[in-house]
Amino acid sequence: MGKFLLSRLLSLVPILFGTSLVAFFLVRLIPGDPVIALLGLEANDGAIAALRAKLALDQPLPVQYLAWLGHILTGDFGRSIQGGREVFPLLLNALGPTALLSLAALIVSLVIAIPAGIVAATRRDTAADYGASFAALCGLSMPSFWLGILLILTFSIALPILPASGYVSPLVDPLGFLSFLILPALTLGAALAAATMRMTRATMLEVLRSDYVRTARAKGVPWRRVVWRHAFRNAQIPIVTLLGIQMGQLLGGVVVTETVFSWPGIGKLTVDAIFARDYPVVQGAVLLTAVLFVLINLLTDLVYTLIDPRVGLA
Repeated sequence: MGKFLLSRLLSLVPILFGTSLVAFFLVRLIPGDPVIALLGLEANDGAIAALRAKLALDQPLPVQYLAWLGHILTGDFGRSIQGGREVFPLLLNALGPTALLSLAALIVSLVIAIPAGIVAATRRDTAADYGASFAALCGLSMPSFWLGILLILTFSIALPILPASGYVSPLVDPLGFLSFLILPALTLGAALAAATMRMTRATMLEVLRSDYVRTARAKGVPWRRVVWRHAFRNAQIPIVTLLGIQMGQLLGGVVVTETVFSWPGIGKLTVDAIFARDYPVVQGAVLLTAVLFVLINLLTDLVYTLIDPRVGLA
């Protein structure tokens, strides 16, 4: 276990280094100049040159990258070009809402997908199977922004029972937070549930054809116990793998959903920073996303041993 953790942590180094290169140089391809965005088109050349020197944007790109990387290694993500605030606290403040939304969406997904996938597998080629598969296909094909707009039109305009967008801290107003959370969580959870349901169905069908399942049935073990205690338990590893990937993507910021519902998470922060040409915020957000994704994958590998002790970590 110790060697596995050490090797995975060491593998973070080249991954994060490559991510830092991509984040730094690709963000420079965004059209526009952050200095012009700050000062306006009517700014004189002297003011533009002075601000560019202050922000160290007059240096060659390799020099800018090495300086930024050196600050990152000391825990300094720099300051936002737009507001002058430190980037790391900005990212942490946005990470909280994103984490809450991700957790809620994952819960919605599991509540829908696991029972639907198991029913579809145990009642293969029946109306229940076809219905669940059709619903999953619709969920995979439906754009999240379209579903979000439909939910807003239904539950915020036609039936004004939920707010269309916004956010309030659960520490300030728990009920208000839940009312803002429901629609974006349903929007994300529906897409996640579709993929998870298909994975659950596929793995359950494979496990239900196993010899030990037939043996348990031959011994007279109740069908419900066979499904939940034997079959589903051995079908969890592929499902956990998918959930780990989904959670990493969610914590990285779901740009469209957070933008549609004005949810102040990592995704919306990144979009706003891109439009403002705020290089330090975009770079920090991409780097933080990469770290979260790798750590969640590591946690997923560790969960394997809890699900099935036969799985070794080498």
